[in-house]
Amino acid sequence: MLCTGVAVGVGLFFFWLIGDIFLKGAPGITWEFLWDEPENAGRKGGIAPVLVSTAAILLVTLGTAVPIGFGTAVFLAEFSQGKTTLGRMVRRALDVLASVPSIIFGLFGNAVFSHWMGLGFSILSGGLTLACMVLPILIRTIEAGLRAVPLSTRLSAAALGLSRVAVLRDLIFPAAVPSLAAGLLLGLGRALSETAALIFTSGYVSRMPESLLDSGRSLSVHIYDLAMNVPGGDTHAYASAWVLIVLLFSINGLTALCLDHWGKTRMRGL
Repeated sequence: MLCTGVAVGVGLFFFWLIGDIFLKGAPGITWEFLWDEPENAGRKGGIAPVLVSTAAILLVTLGTAVPIGFGTAVFLAEFSQGKTTLGRMVRRALDVLASVPSIIFGLFGNAVFSHWMGLGFSILSGGLTLACMVLPILIRTIEAGLRAVPLSTRLSAAALGLSRVAVLRDLIFPAAVPSLAAGLLLGLGRALSETAALIFTSGYVSRMPESLLDSGRSLSVHIYDLAMNVPGGDTHAYASAWVLIVLLFSINGLTALCLDHWGKTRMRGL
């Protein structure tokens, strides 16, 4: 009974939060809002440059984090398995990094990427900083998915004479696809909603970026700025939050559909 009440309470809070954003943000959603540039400090106009900057930051983040995260997860799950000093050190470092506040990552990104590497306040600095932030959760989720594949699968493949590369490619990776997608979604969710780290790295500039070295305002930073620093910006802040929520729902829904289609295709292939 208690568990049911808690679940109902969480569900009601979720629907109240989403409903409030949708009701207050939906009236401001127009084609002009999606395609125009911000005017009057964001009180008027649209969010087109903000959307472009957000997409560019996400591409840099995923393009950097996914290869590194995937390779590290494979090493931890298949080659280390907690028996090597390096593997234990990497796991402990990931656990510490996962608990570091985002503002610390922002200061790190500002010091390393913006100043030491000379990238300045740019989309590239913001994307690389977010990549550092999402790596712990991405690696841990992918590692858990790879380790969840039964040991009997590996032993059976070895008995048949399959190479380790063939086992990873044809047996372990397909079985771990749901966990890979979960890690990617969690990383995307954190990157889309991050604010503090991007204030110190990608900056506040709301004009249309021309390259990855231009400063760019993400959607979450835009919402924060309108809500906290711009008097009269609440209407556009709610509309921007509405767009952010729709993006998150769309990404989750599309991923679920792709996984379902992939699963059915794989079953037919078997």
